[in-house]
Amino acid sequence: MIAARLRQVSLLAFAMLLSFIAFFQMFERTVGAFPLRFAGMLGIASALVFVLWGLLLRFQPYASQSILACVLLLTSIGTMMIARIDNENDTNAAFRQLIWLCIALVLTALLVVFLQDYRVLRRFSYVSMIVGLGLLLSPMLPGIGREIGGARIWLGFGSHTFQPGEFAKLFLAFFFAAYLFDHRDQLAVGGKKMLGMRLPRIKDTGPIIVVWLASMGVLVVQHDLGTSLMFFAMFVSMLYVATGRKSWVVIGFLAFAAGSVLASRLFTHVGYRVQAWLHPLDKAVYNQYPGGSSQLVKGLFGIASGGLTGNGIGQGHPALTPLANSDFIYSSLGEELGLTGLLAILALYVIIIASGLATAMKIKDGFGKLLAAGLVFTMAFQVFTVVGGITLVIPLTGLTLPYMAAGGSSLIANFLLAGLLIVISNAANRPEPDDAISDTFQYEALAALHGRRERGGNAHSQSNRMDAHSQRAAQGRAL
Repeated sequence: MIAARLRQVSLLAFAMLLSFIAFFQMFERTVGAFPLRFAGMLGIASALVFVLWGLLLRFQPYASQSILACVLLLTSIGTMMIARIDNENDTNAAFRQLIWLCIALVLTALLVVFLQDYRVLRRFSYVSMIVGLGLLLSPMLPGIGREIGGARIWLGFGSHTFQPGEFAKLFLAFFFAAYLFDHRDQLAVGGKKMLGMRLPRIKDTGPIIVVWLASMGVLVVQHDLGTSLMFFAMFVSMLYVATGRKSWVVIGFLAFAAGSVLASRLFTHVGYRVQAWLHPLDKAVYNQYPGGSSQLVKGLFGIASGGLTGNGIGQGHPALTPLANSDFIYSSLGEELGLTGLLAILALYVIIIASGLATAMKIKDGFGKLLAAGLVFTMAFQVFTVVGGITLVIPLTGLTLPYMAAGGSSLIANFLLAGLLIVISNAANRPEPDDAISDTFQYEALAALHGRRERGGNAHSQSNRMDAHSQRAAQGRAL
């Protein structure tokens, strides 16, 4: 156990050392000194990291420690690049990002302390659905809803903005996991076989139709292609994990592809993104406003200028790309860290995703398996859509890179997502006796026993009524 703890703290120490070197090199090359206010905030964040690590040892002793180390390293690299861009644009986004980081660490610490058993979330499945849909649709409220960059996905309070969709994905993941766990047997029943796949029955396609309509509604009403894609992909992936049927994946892909093609024809903001993806270097498309490809092309040239090893921290010009610290932070990192740095960043995401998938495979509880898989697939889809959009694999979606892009809503929500994965991994890695029965089997056995008792009670009361009726009939005949 001591050796394991030493390995865990060495991972955190290594991540913090790399982070300090990156900040030190960046500030020395850009401003010639390490600002004291950044040194203070980084010191506070480092202290909170070790507090969180200590709480994990106390309350989640069997949790995966690689998730936290990778998340911290990604956050540090992203915040360093945001500070680098601040020095060129004379902005203050990096210092605010460090404040949000401290808040995220505190909330994650509270989560790992008070959420000892993640299965309590299953009790609030429909409450989670209501809260998730309320958060998702809240930007449509008059007065506080804000439209930024053509998408109405923000709430505004004075000079501050808040993106509720980042938290909606957590609540909807709770609901999807509980719903699919309760109805997995019905959804797994196959219908007719076509092209080597067993298609679902028509009457069982209701849930995916409802979620598809909700995703299209987000696309139509809020003009947000990324959020609609993320929620639909999360549901379809969890549906596949619950049933094991590839036909659901094929149906989901075809449904969303058809909806996206239709949306590109009906809605100009989606059509602009498809056009910029297909013809980014066309002069007319490049200079088009709104919806031109100039931002996308500048990001591509930024990555290309970095080459294999990059221009070096503090020696590029990432601020030339619009939204370089949020939507296009991946291209900013590519300019200064090169292809090698970008692949290292993707490797960190792969470690987090692989740890989450390992947790989903090891956990015996069906609800935990679905929840862990849904959270991991959500992060994987988000990373794919951001990186794929910047590198012209798919059209731009408007999503931001988890843990790295500027923004408090995204940072806090994704830290809570990582905290949930850590809590579930603790249950998955906890040693059990050889004769232990899975929590899912115990729950279903108790439910079956309770139902049997109710049926037995009803049968007993019905028997008593029949006996009383027979006695009265016998008395009547005697008279």
